[in-house]
Amino acid sequence: MLHITFLFFIIFLSVSSGYNPAWAAPQPALMLANRYHDGIAISDYWVSEKLDGVRAYWEGERFISRQGNEYHAPEWFTKGFPSVPLDGELWMGRGTFEALSGAVRKEIPDDKQWQRIRFMVFDLPAAGKTFDHRLMQLRTLLTKLSSPYIQLVAQEKLPSREALMARLDQVISEGGEGLMLHLGRAPYRATRSDDLLKLKRYQDDEAVVVSHLPGKGKYAGMMGALLVEMPNGLRFKIGTGFSDEQRHNPPAIGRVITYKYVGKTSKGIPRFASFLRENGDL
Repeated sequence: MLHITFLFFIIFLSVSSGYNPAWAAPQPALMLANRYHDGIAISDYWVSEKLDGVRAYWEGERFISRQGNEYHAPEWFTKGFPSVPLDGELWMGRGTFEALSGAVRKEIPDDKQWQRIRFMVFDLPAAGKTFDHRLMQLRTLLTKLSSPYIQLVAQEKLPSREALMARLDQVISEGGEGLMLHLGRAPYRATRSDDLLKLKRYQDDEAVVVSHLPGKGKYAGMMGALLVEMPNGLRFKIGTGFSDEQRHNPPAIGRVITYKYVGKTSKGIPRFASFLRENGDL
């Protein structure tokens, strides 16, 4: 009886908090980004738009999320894809994250939704060597494909910080989120480092939903705020950035959300925290 109770407890954790039990697929070893900072040699980096999509690792036969779970893409979507690992994002276009997240999380894929999705590739993890070399290989590899559902993320070199900030302003004015900077001489390392940087006009981070706080006034009968917990254990409230639909159907307890903020208090609590999205990762 004890073993059965423990099994149900593990399954509950898996569903409610994203915990991966031992029999789940291992999480892919992904390169992660630091925040942009001054003092780097801009011309050493490749610059691309930061896509508002869902990180996806193509194993050669299927898509795996950051948590090690499968995105169930239709067979016609991945027909002709290379049989080598690819790192990228599933993307529907600017400003479509909620629709995208709902589409890729379905166990039975909706063909109409997947027709709008593209797999935007930005790295070739198993190729080794530098990103300069991997990018050249990617261009050769993807040019040979006839599938309209897989594309290479556009990469460019910029000469200075001024040019970088001008590009950032352009992307934001067109409805984009920000920029990514990838060091040309960097190997593919499954860690967070300055080999990969993200640049936005605001800071953002992730937290786990702990509880739903009831709304007042015009939000009576709806969620008024989320109580969330940071990786270091600190808890704080997020009460802005939600649509009415999200207040009626808030992110489930245990789900990971992304929020934006402007600096932190002396106690380490994010200032002016505002909800951005519920993470699309399974």
